[in-house]
Amino acid sequence: MTWDLDAIFPGGSSSNQFEQFLVNTETDLATMKLKLEQAQKKETPDFEEWASLIERLQNIGMKVREVNAFISCLTAQDVTDDKAKLLAGRTKQAGSSYGQLISVVDEQLLHFTDAQWKEFTKSGKMQEILFNLEERRNIAKEKLPSDKEQLIQQLMVDGYHAWGDLYNTIVGRMKVEIREKGVKKQYSVGQAANKLTDKNRNVRRHVFEQFEKAWENEAELFTESLNHLAGFRLRTYEARGWGNVLKEPLQINRMKQETLDVMWDTITKNKDVFTGYLYRKAELLGVDKLAMYDVSAPVSKKVPQVSYDDAADMIVEQFSKFSPRMAEFARTAFENRWIEAEDRGRKRPGGFCTSFPIREQSRIFMTYDGSASNVATLAHELGHAYHQHVMNDLPYMSQGYAMNVAETASTFAEMVVADASVKQASSREEKIQLLDDKLNRSIAFFMNIHSRFLFETRFYEERKSGLVSREHLNELMTEAQEEAYCGALSEYSPTFWASKLHFHITGVPFYNFPYTFGYLFSMGIYAKAVQEGEEFEEKYTALLRDTGRLSVEELAQKHLGVDLTKPEFWQEAVDFVKEDVRQFMELTE
Repeated sequence: MTWDLDAIFPGGSSSNQFEQFLVNTETDLATMKLKLEQAQKKETPDFEEWASLIERLQNIGMKVREVNAFISCLTAQDVTDDKAKLLAGRTKQAGSSYGQLISVVDEQLLHFTDAQWKEFTKSGKMQEILFNLEERRNIAKEKLPSDKEQLIQQLMVDGYHAWGDLYNTIVGRMKVEIREKGVKKQYSVGQAANKLTDKNRNVRRHVFEQFEKAWENEAELFTESLNHLAGFRLRTYEARGWGNVLKEPLQINRMKQETLDVMWDTITKNKDVFTGYLYRKAELLGVDKLAMYDVSAPVSKKVPQVSYDDAADMIVEQFSKFSPRMAEFARTAFENRWIEAEDRGRKRPGGFCTSFPIREQSRIFMTYDGSASNVATLAHELGHAYHQHVMNDLPYMSQGYAMNVAETASTFAEMVVADASVKQASSREEKIQLLDDKLNRSIAFFMNIHSRFLFETRFYEERKSGLVSREHLNELMTEAQEEAYCGALSEYSPTFWASKLHFHITGVPFYNFPYTFGYLFSMGIYAKAVQEGEEFEEKYTALLRDTGRLSVEELAQKHLGVDLTKPEFWQEAVDFVKEDVRQFMELTE
């Protein structure tokens, strides 16, 4: 249940091979900076030279991603690894340097006349990444001059990413004190979070109270980090003349505002069905209303624990029914130890998948405790890894798919396993529990994620006028949860803005709505897969391969024949999920 990182670079944070690779990457970045400066000085651009530089820059980008992926694995598996933390400073600097070089290229792309652009992009190598080049050229039109964008990249290391690092440092040393059988024990926040789904409500309530208390104790520091992260973004947007805080996240996700608006509008119109499920679950648990710590609670006392090996076998088996290639890939990931799943201290909370583009391998991080939600997480992260796997042979620039379509592949993989589990349930009670597990995820995407989106948009609007206090952050969070859950809960989580890592991530702004997009988009894809059976595998692979070179609206039109700016697709996807609610309500009547 522990991953093999030595296959990437042997020796962990003391790896000599990694040190040499990092030095080579830093040297490549410095050399490329000089080459770009020389190319810029020429009065007439040399098209072959610029095409060669962009080719070379893609290779360097793969190296930068390789070193950052390795360090993210080291710092996740052991939050006390001080050597890894120091190396993380260098890898972040490498990322910043790469961003500065990209800014220089963007400026050159912007300066090409239409005639020069046509001449420059007619070569085969540039044709392969034409969508990405045109995208970069259009975005550059809306940014500051290259020298200022480079300065922003430089200042980010210590003025922006550092706040995210501080958050991770605090979380890494946090402990949650939980009383078990009269004895007080200390757990990492990741271990404590797993206990929030305990079968016993008194245990869940106690863990939740201690969990909230732990975050409240550090809330003063988290208030600082969140305010300054947002402040950095807002000042940058202001300098670029961007008034809408959603401009960058929508741009990154290659998504229109109309698509986002119609998605949330369709979900909101259908929430009554899902609040009905929450009230029914409250009945089953013997309470008037669910509290936040009840939403993911099991409805059955007889919840079987699934061993890691059994989970692996089940995932491979279910993948094989849809896609033999996907199943073979998952088997490779398990057999070659690409997954860190051991339940132990000193690990960071949460789960993720990161990829090594040069080695063409991925690594998955999570803490596995045998619950159905853990099996889902495992399938989810394998979906991410498979997505990268089918794109490995594409130019590096065309591998840059956004978070919303990344979440499509992962949620699709999760759905394949969850749907099969329900159909194979051996008893009525097991079927109810498995449907409840599926609906927990629907509630997460329709209500929990919605509350994050509401909170973050409102927080950013208020932050424009100055710092937001800890007390007001708690108020904003509670109000967003009450609205998103339609008042269906008796107790909320005021400190969720502190405990949710995603609010403090600096790599991607608004790390929320892409999850819901991915979930519903994958529902639409899954419905087609069910209809078409084995024939759909090729279409699915083709869709995944296009995720880095089409907008989501173009992707949906090309591969599914639907218009994402209209409510029809979203309503059909929500209706598909409603079938789970119907079955659940029928079985629990």
